[in-house]
Amino acid sequence: MTQSMTAFAAAADETPWGRLTLELRSLNHRYLEVGLRLPEEFRSMEPALRERVTGRLNRGKVDVGIRWKRSAGGEQVLSLNRPLAEQLAALSNEVRHLFTGSPHGSDVEWLRWPGLVQEPEPDLGSLADAVNALMDRGLDELQAMRGREGQRLAGLLLERLDQIEPLVEQVQAELPRIREKMGQRLNDKVTALTQKVDGERLEQELAVLLQRADVDEELDRLTAHVAAVRETLQLNKPVGRRLDFLMQELHREANTLGSKSVDTATTQVSVDLKVLIEQMREQVQNIE
Repeated sequence: MTQSMTAFAAAADETPWGRLTLELRSLNHRYLEVGLRLPEEFRSMEPALRERVTGRLNRGKVDVGIRWKRSAGGEQVLSLNRPLAEQLAALSNEVRHLFTGSPHGSDVEWLRWPGLVQEPEPDLGSLADAVNALMDRGLDELQAMRGREGQRLAGLLLERLDQIEPLVEQVQAELPRIREKMGQRLNDKVTALTQKVDGERLEQELAVLLQRADVDEELDRLTAHVAAVRETLQLNKPVGRRLDFLMQELHREANTLGSKSVDTATTQVSVDLKVLIEQMREQVQNIE
């Protein structure tokens, strides 16, 4: 199935240690480039998370952002930093003896002292499992969106192919008329000359002109490339680079068709073909 490189996905999960949120953003890129924005506590998870992305995607600039909002209370069991509390109590008593009647903090105020109340450290193993599961969910959603967008792009390409084929057939149908017209023009020019022209030489000149203007091969290759694009869109693997190559080949043949043209109708067809091919090329840049 054709996949786009442009997509967005988000996922969230509540854990005993707080809320995890994930955002994945993918843009078109020549290769696969992964950028990770993680909380400092998750730095050790970076290689595994990066491997998860590279195992699922082949091309695109992928930005991964993970946020962790630790729980405020809930199932957490807070504890007192007793050594620090004992030091603070001793200092408080010393101050009261030195300054009789000096104000001293209430118990609640003391609890605000940095480090006095300790939060339990999360189980990093279980937290990593939760992060990995969240990443898998996000990648599932990202791939689904890339698939939907890829199908839309494939539909646009098929529409352009449906317009290219009649143009090629139009030129093929006009070739006998074009060749006859070229021969007539050459005969008219010869007739206008006062000197006699050798008939055999005239046939040779006509043959050379027809050969220079022969576009049968270009039309055949255009037809073959159109068929190749259709086949490529059916492949169940990344096809962006192959499609990009086929766009170059289509443009080359359309350009040669225009340079060989000796008829205004053929010239117009060449222009129309290049417009359609350029539209396809722009879409192909977003396909994985």
